[in-house]
Amino acid sequence: MKLVIQIPCFNEEETLALTLNSLPKRISRIDKVEILVINDGSSDNTAKIAQELGVKRVVTFKRNLGLARAFCSGLSNALDMGADIIVNLDADNQYCADDIEKLIEPILNKKADIVIGSRPIEDIEHFSPVKKILQKLGSFVMRKVSGANVDDAPSGFRAFSAYAAKKINVFDNYTYTLETIIQAQRKGLNIICVPIRVNKELRPSRLVKSNFNYIMRSVITMLRIFIIYRPFRFFAFIGFLMFILGALLGFRFLYFYLTGCGQGHIQSLILCAILLILSFHCGLLAVISDLLAINRKLLEDIQFNIREKK
Repeated sequence: MKLVIQIPCFNEEETLALTLNSLPKRISRIDKVEILVINDGSSDNTAKIAQELGVKRVVTFKRNLGLARAFCSGLSNALDMGADIIVNLDADNQYCADDIEKLIEPILNKKADIVIGSRPIEDIEHFSPVKKILQKLGSFVMRKVSGANVDDAPSGFRAFSAYAAKKINVFDNYTYTLETIIQAQRKGLNIICVPIRVNKELRPSRLVKSNFNYIMRSVITMLRIFIIYRPFRFFAFIGFLMFILGALLGFRFLYFYLTGCGQGHIQSLILCAILLILSFHCGLLAVISDLLAINRKLLEDIQFNIREKK
């Protein structure tokens, strides 16, 4: 049983050594532990430090592609390394590496395909009250959108079975945390959350530049993910709303027309026609997008079969 710990990095020369030195050398029921560093276009000595500390596999991008692309590359390379379990760990030493054994236990026991480490949000001192509320609110919204019982949706401390890693595809360029949850739920992968510990903050988060920026990008990400994975429902809902509004305006005009007052309400008839036409087009978009979603699923099944044969 091989465990690969992947660490996406972007200019992490100040914290990478501490993170690497904290990793467990041996884990119960694991035969081999290997480290994979994804150097996401760093301009400092991140890659050099990783190699000096004995990391044999360092994947380097020529330019910064973002956390989501680094994460996907990590999964692909970890599978090429023959990983049975993959753990994703941030390079800023945010998470307690001693909890890796706890994180992978549900996968070893065949109880989960993906395990998410749930941070003690209320006890994290460097989280402001506003950030704590946003973290809880984001996880609540994600539970409603995805249907998965996730306590800490933004947590990047995660473990994946090889089977789950082969099933996952991330389309968002901002972050992988939200999309992988919805995707896993849609693909029938079992997600379990386990409580984990965190270390003191060594540097501010690069992903969360401000609370407003984080909220806006998270909302856009969730909306985009919803459109990708539930396109028929999305466009059909919009089309239904336009149809109802158009029908109400049509009945309104008809009422005034039958009562002899229709001459001054021709605008309602024009708006009714526009809404009904848009409703029809949304219906067509719903059908076309649903067919595209089916095609994407077939392509993902082909991709999974190719990965299985490697």
